[in-house]
Amino acid sequence: MASTVVVKITREQVVLMARGWIGTPYHHQASRRGVGTDCLGLVRGVWRELYGFEAQKPPPYARDWAEAHGEEAMLEAAARHLKNVGAENASIGDVLIFRYRQGMLAKHAGIMSGPYSFIHAMEGALVSEVALSPWWRRRLVCAFSFPGVEG
Repeated sequence: MASTVVVKITREQVVLMARGWIGTPYHHQASRRGVGTDCLGLVRGVWRELYGFEAQKPPPYARDWAEAHGEEAMLEAAARHLKNVGAENASIGDVLIFRYRQGMLAKHAGIMSGPYSFIHAMEGALVSEVALSPWWRRRLVCAFSFPGVEG
């Protein structure tokens, strides 16, 4: 983990902060609560609210960034800054990483808000809390906890 964080945070605090982004419009590459965000921007914004700084500013990325480069950039960045807990151990407050299709690169993220729900930003919609349905569960690749999260 490249980022050094010495803060104690509860899972409920993470969820409360993520819920503060609900209703934010989708905007590619953005990360401003109430103004605009994409799925990565949501995670980055919650990180900033938790720790008071940006873990890593991503380079500009196209909507097809994962396919264009063929690298697991989202998973690699998550592993640098968050604690890998595995998809099977996901808990509220964890960052969830998804693949839209098997064999494709991971390119969607959200924050688990309950045992059967998560908060995310998707193109064409406002940030929302949705069911972690079987469709999403089949696409879940990994889960990561924010540093310092207790429990």
